[in-house]
Amino acid sequence: MLPIFAVVVAGLGFGLSLIIAIGAQNAFVLRQGLRREHVTAVVLVCMLSDIVLITAGVAGLGALIEQATWLLVIARVGGAIFLLVYAFLSLRRAARPQALTATASGTGMTLAAALSTALALTWLNPHVYIDTVLLLGSIGGTYGDNRWWFALGACLGSVIWFTAIGYGSRYLRPLFAKPMAWRVLDILIAVVMVVLAGSLIAGLFA
Repeated sequence: MLPIFAVVVAGLGFGLSLIIAIGAQNAFVLRQGLRREHVTAVVLVCMLSDIVLITAGVAGLGALIEQATWLLVIARVGGAIFLLVYAFLSLRRAARPQALTATASGTGMTLAAALSTALALTWLNPHVYIDTVLLLGSIGGTYGDNRWWFALGACLGSVIWFTAIGYGSRYLRPLFAKPMAWRVLDILIAVVMVVLAGSLIAGLFA
């Protein structure tokens, strides 16, 4: 049996390998961090959501979801629609230079809007369930009685990552002092959203 520390490290590494990617959730946290808008609230929502999903996966929810194919279909369609809407909003921001100024006052988006967006990008995104509930849950299950230590490591990975991009992105603010940089970021976010939406739809026919 592996030492507990090794199991925690395994969970940490596997968790980081899944969430360190340019996705809908990460893109939003990065943008909020750059603008310094409700960063703590957004980071906490993402971290706590991941912890709940990882815990559920390790507890066995992943195995149940795999049996409910109809639920996955609904999640894919709903997630694709949401991502396309978010892509449209990102493109609209990119087309309006006056809305792209990097401010430090946090007035560009209300707290309610930031929280609802963070929640939607997390809980309406099927990729999140695939990564945290299905993959982490199935891998964690192979550790037997130590699966909760594996889950702890994965949760730590989420805490470290979202803290890093939420608060570390402020060091990129000099780069984003120009409206053009915000325009490029929003266009990139829109492209990512469209690609993710396309992958969700394609998964329906796989």
